[in-house]
Amino acid sequence: MEFRLLGTVAVATGSGELPLGPTKRRSLLAALLLRPNTAVPLVQLIDAVWPDDPPARARTVAQGHISRLRALLAQGGAEDYGVHLVTRGHAYVLEMPESLLDAHRFEELVRLARDQRDAADAAGMLREALSLWRGPALVGVATNGPLRVAAHGLEEARLSAVEQLALRYGESGDHPKAAAVLHAESDAHPMRESLAAALMRALYRAGRQSDALDHYHRTRTLLADELGVDPGRALREAYTEILTGDGGRARPTPAAEAVPPQEAPEAAPPATDAPPLPGPRTALTPDLLPRPPRGFTGRADELDALTRATARPEAVVVVTGPAGVGKTSLALHWAHRHADRYDGVLFADLRGFSADSAPPDTGDVLREFLIALGVAPRELPETPGALAARYRTLTEQRRVLVVLDNAPATARVRPLLPAGPDCAALVTSRLRLDGLAVSDLARTIGLDVLGPCASAALLAAATGADTAARLAAEPEAAARLAALCAGLPLALRVTAARLAARPGLPIADLAAELADEQRRLALLEVDDTGVAAALHLTLRTLPRHATDLFSGLGALPGPEVDRYAAAAIAATTPAAAAESLARLADAHLLTERAPGRYAMHDLVRLYARRLADKAGQDGADPDLLPRLLDHYIRAALAATAAAEPDDRPCCALPDDPRPDHGTPRFTGRADAFAWYAAQRENLAAATAAARTTGSDERAWRLVVLQWPYICGYVRDEWAPLLEQGLAAAVQAGDPDAESKVRALYGWVLTEEGRLPEALAHLELAPGLAARAGDPCSEATALVNLAIALDRSGVGDASLGHIERALELARAEDDILTELLALEQRAGQLLARGDHHGVLACTERGLSLTGAGSEGLAVLRQITLRIARGTALSALGRPEQARTTLLQARDEAVARGFDKGVREANAQLAGYDDRTATRR
Repeated sequence: MEFRLLGTVAVATGSGELPLGPTKRRSLLAALLLRPNTAVPLVQLIDAVWPDDPPARARTVAQGHISRLRALLAQGGAEDYGVHLVTRGHAYVLEMPESLLDAHRFEELVRLARDQRDAADAAGMLREALSLWRGPALVGVATNGPLRVAAHGLEEARLSAVEQLALRYGESGDHPKAAAVLHAESDAHPMRESLAAALMRALYRAGRQSDALDHYHRTRTLLADELGVDPGRALREAYTEILTGDGGRARPTPAAEAVPPQEAPEAAPPATDAPPLPGPRTALTPDLLPRPPRGFTGRADELDALTRATARPEAVVVVTGPAGVGKTSLALHWAHRHADRYDGVLFADLRGFSADSAPPDTGDVLREFLIALGVAPRELPETPGALAARYRTLTEQRRVLVVLDNAPATARVRPLLPAGPDCAALVTSRLRLDGLAVSDLARTIGLDVLGPCASAALLAAATGADTAARLAAEPEAAARLAALCAGLPLALRVTAARLAARPGLPIADLAAELADEQRRLALLEVDDTGVAAALHLTLRTLPRHATDLFSGLGALPGPEVDRYAAAAIAATTPAAAAESLARLADAHLLTERAPGRYAMHDLVRLYARRLADKAGQDGADPDLLPRLLDHYIRAALAATAAAEPDDRPCCALPDDPRPDHGTPRFTGRADAFAWYAAQRENLAAATAAARTTGSDERAWRLVVLQWPYICGYVRDEWAPLLEQGLAAAVQAGDPDAESKVRALYGWVLTEEGRLPEALAHLELAPGLAARAGDPCSEATALVNLAIALDRSGVGDASLGHIERALELARAEDDILTELLALEQRAGQLLARGDHHGVLACTERGLSLTGAGSEGLAVLRQITLRIARGTALSALGRPEQARTTLLQARDEAVARGFDKGVREANAQLAGYDDRTATRR
């Protein structure tokens, strides 16, 4: 199976391309493929399909296309390739091996070519990359909006690859082939000056000076006529070089003829991070760089970003990221490749996160720098101020690159920044050092963990040939090994060292050892180097409130934490918790996935759990988990009240609630649903943790309090959570809790079409509620039972259940449950053809006061109005029917009730052909 973006958007299988259908469906697929393995919110998918003015039913149409894409992928055997289109709250994720995507393979080949020293091998990779293109990118999708921007970005990447290919041909001495490659693209993009300049140099070096000059004049004329501008710097420099004979002209070389190294022509300046290898340095050139990192791989985007950022005058660049992510390796790799652009390179390890030595004195670093810059030791100034002044003077008129590694704070960096406009400073730190952005306009480049392909490449590169062969012989085990290192370069390098030290150990056996979370951190340690040691040094620099919260987060059951949950864990205020979270995020111990929501890297989470376990042995706070569970219960109660303001709370806090350390406030149904979506995985994990620790009275509450969101997204795989809730309710011995869970679970199973399983729960629920003395729960359970029974045809039993439910709801003045029963009753009467009965039923429901203006109550009244319009039509009263249905449809549109819009339009189709067309 192959997913294609480089041409017409398509999915190719062994039996041909899948019939993707209309443009909107292809656009949705393209939007998902552009961000594989990433949750793409539905609103962003809608923007991709309807960038200007989405229709009222955009959400429904998009979800329909998603369902059809799932079916098409299943038809194409996607499961066999590890491809899944899954729902994540209000978002969708196309889970897939990225190697199945042509755009990903293109990027990987271009990256490999960029790092390839041999020009011929690099050219072969670039030709293979460009062969993946079957036309302009993203053909067959929406022609404006986000997808148009994405298509432009892909085309820019293609043109950059073409320029690289021509450059590599030139390095091999094959200038005619470089000119041929560039000619076609320059004709297609006549105002792209980088293409024009590269073509001019290639033509000149191929012995075609007049053609090169002619191309310059044609491009200059076109720029003047079309844009009213003069040629830019790159084009002017190419023209000047050719006129003065400095363009590196060489005799034409037959394809099979080798070019002696001393006669090899000078290559054109690269467009991205591919400078010439460093040449010999003179004795007078300061060079304090340590040796380049061995086994460096990947990071093409970050290297390009460094190149761009250091091109500015007085450039200061901060490379920041978590411990062990490879900041120093990136900085040294880039510095070695670009050293020849500077008069000299200075380097200092500021040891901000060192276990065995204190940070060096700033004066000592300045003395070392000044000696490297040619100042005799006896001439060194004595005071720190004088040292800094002399350093500024010496760097003002020079091009110096200064690399400051492991910086602990902004104040330690500022005195060491060079003064010259052509100088650059490259700083690495586990902290963001935002002060440098304020005072020195520093650019920040964040370094994240590696992806699966880059992880596997680093694991192979960091081992010897024999170990690399072992990895190649066990590809699945090697991939698992890389995955267990969670993309952290330090962990990958430690694992490579273990492999090299145990030559007889199968790769699969080491992967099995690493899979044990209790041993993983210990296995990722070699001597004094490893993940845990690096994280310990990071924590050591943080204030007590941040480290205490970090230890508490080891007990966090879910994947994310916000300031309210953190406040419950630390028993503090949300404001204080927010400060601690920010400090941990600044040190890259947490990642802010969404505004105010933080997550941990897998290995950081294991380290936090180790601290939490140690705290438990030393007498940790026993109320930590109950506080967190009660926080989630309070928040869910608030969310339920905001989502369904007309309903009674389905439960209360446990009998022994912990103190409230802050609960979020919700402004309405949409706000509450956004919280449910964001917290779904956290609530599921909290439920599991409550079950594990015997807090069943909390576990079932965490489940049933999600009922508004479950009802809104009933087909979103809720069965595992409801199984947990049911087990907790049974274990707690609470018949009312068991009734509530069984009624909700049975309704979900009914909607999934699993009627026998649904009835097994629903037939028990009313009796349990009656035994508990809860008439409202009994009424709800009876309605859900009737709904399931009516799927096989309306019978006397289900009619009786609804009558009893209506009696119970009216006796309790439970408007929402009565509306639920009346909605089902109207459907039953319509099915039996009792249209006068429908009018009486709906009149009652529509006359109920106190139903509010949002939530399920108003949606149920819309459904009753549609049933009333249907009955009026059947009774031969078309005008009243049409008026009633139009009112129902308008209310449904106003509230985003897609099902109501569809049902009203279906009934209106007989009255208004134009409505049918819109439908």
